[in-house]
This record gives sequence, structure tokens and C-alpha cells, in this order.
Amino acid sequence: MGSSFGRGGATQSLQDMANADCVIIQGSNMAECHPVGFQWVSEAKARGARIIHVDPRFTRTSAIADTHVPLRAGTDVVLLGALINHVLTNDLYFHDYVVAYTNAATLINDDFVDTEDLGGIFSGFDPETGTYDTSSWSYAERPAPEATSPGASGPEGEDGQIEEPSGDEHGATQRARAAGQELGAAGAALSHADVIRDESLQHP
Repeated sequence: MGSSFGRGGATQSLQDMANADCVIIQGSNMAECHPVGFQWVSEAKARGARIIHVDPRFTRTSAIADTHVPLRAGTDVVLLGALINHVLTNDLYFHDYVVAYTNAATLINDDFVDTEDLGGIFSGFDPETGTYDTSSWSYAERPAPEATSPGASGPEGEDGQIEEPSGDEHGATQRARAAGQELGAAGAALSHADVIRDESLQHP
């Protein structure tokens, strides 16, 4: 089954849930389906955390939760979209964290066109072959600098090796502050480009 459908994974350790101030469980009866992991949700609740369960059914998870949201089946995206809109409209997100540890400040290629403007398809679609040219699906990049020595072109040095992008590369400044981590919390830099970022998060 794992090789066919993949294996579940998480973006944090389950134990860390005990430190949460609010836990939202959506589309899962965690208390019964993942009882070992749910112990950390119970610990968070004992510390005063608010537990919110989003599920059409009322289950044991709902019984333990502070709030049960019995949305209609199939309307999860509507709820999540409303939450995102509320957070962005009222400036309720942690700006410094978003800039330092996500790609939200990285601008998208001007040639990219989303499905809303192309009747449900992305830019680069070839109707004759039914395939996509994904060259526009990338971050906006600064033009490569002119070569200053033989064999050097763009981000490549004299020995032909890719050099570290400059200061605006995603995570570059964060890595310098992440003592003890080889790549830093933001991960490895993009080796192919010097991407353009707007850390004010106000770019259209």
C-alpha cells in the first residue's frame, strides 16, 4: 500500500504539539485513528491549548475538542480560503517568520499565467501535444552578470563551478544566523539563479 499510495508524513515532530497554543484537526478522527500521537494533543489541552476539530462527523476527537466545526462534506477548501483571507486581510500572520522561512517573498516569473486567466490551464500549454512547457513556472530572476573572466558566465566562476547566489537569495541571510546548521533552516540556496524577493510582501 505504501508503494502505491505513499506514506504519511508530518512537518514537525508529534511531541512538539504539546507546546501548541491551538491545535486544529481537520478531516481526521485523530483520537481513534492515531491514539499514540493524540496523547500530545491531550497534553497541549491540559496546558490550556484550544483544540478545534473540523469534520462533518461528531467523533471522539470532537468530544475532546473545545470547538467542533461540522462543515458540509466537500467544503474544506471554502473554509480554508476564508481563514486565509481573514489572516491576510487583518494582518494576523507572523511577518518575520514568513519572510525568513517561506518562499512568500520570492516573486514569480512575469511570464507565468495562472488558471484563472487561461480558462483552467496554466501558461505553457501546447494543445497539439497536450503537454506543458514549464519554462515560465519559475521564480523571477535577475539578469545574469556579464562574464568577467574566460570561462566565467553568470553564476559560474572561473572553474566552471556554481557560486553562491548573492544576498537576496532565499535563506541567504538566515543561514548566516543559523549557527550550527550547515544549510540553515531555510535550506540550500538555489544554485541556478539570483531570485528577486519583495520582503515587504506588497508586490501585486
